[in-house]
Amino acid sequence: MENSQIALSTLTPGFADPVHDTQAVFRTLLDALSRPGTIGTVSNVLPQARAARAELAAFAAMLALCDYATPVWLAQPDTALASALRFHTGAPLVDDPADAAFAYVHEADALPALESFALGAAESPEQSVTLLIRVEALAGGTPVVLSGPGIQHTVSIAPRGLPDHFWRERAALAPLFPCGIDCYLVCGATLIGLPRTTRAEVN
Repeated sequence: MENSQIALSTLTPGFADPVHDTQAVFRTLLDALSRPGTIGTVSNVLPQARAARAELAAFAAMLALCDYATPVWLAQPDTALASALRFHTGAPLVDDPADAAFAYVHEADALPALESFALGAAESPEQSVTLLIRVEALAGGTPVVLSGPGIQHTVSIAPRGLPDHFWRERAALAPLFPCGIDCYLVCGATLIGLPRTTRAEVN
């Protein structure tokens, strides 16, 4: 009993209002994917002081999207984050990125090849991974021009901290549509959505 009390006292808090906060975060995530390149903000749903190392937007996204049927892969070991995800969502943690429905990459330089993840199949493209990748900033990096559904003409972003291979490997997946990978670039409480339908040209 004492060990359980210690574990609960050190557990990273989840949403204060699980129903409404989950809905608010889900709307932010959906809007970010439907309008690629726009910056979404997750605010007022989680305590600022958290034991888990994950960015606020990434942690909130996992709380809103994950459940017992969505395996999660953490690129960097994080005991506090793993414990919080198990407790708040029931999501199983997996050791192989190919088994993950969601993956969180805290150090973008350690992002494995995109082909390491589940891409879905022609008859079930939804059974692919959603990546949450922490970047140093959502501006100030190499400019990237986005186009495609949800973008009237083009929009430019310049995230800082992504490895060069990310854009090359992402472009190589385009012919596999409807299979592919949906991504969120996260920094603090902010994020940018990159659905598989978005074309990206690095300047």
